Amino acid sequence: MSASSPHFDVAAYALGVLDDDDAEAFERHLDGCAPCRAELLETQELPGMLDAIKDGSVSSERSHP
Repeated sequence: MSASSPHFDVAAYALGVLDDDDAEAFERHLDGCAPCRAELLETQELPGMLDAIKDGSVSSERSHP
């Protein structure tokens, strides 16, 4: 887990880039940290969205009104 604070690991956990030990430590942290649980809920769709952009199935350009 990040040396400075486990709170910085939310995005890394959501993206699946933490090693096994760090992921387990972060999961233990989640049990007692409501802000991290809330942030994880907000970011849980991020990996799929990034994959869709990478695969070209979603345009990365914003439409302008």
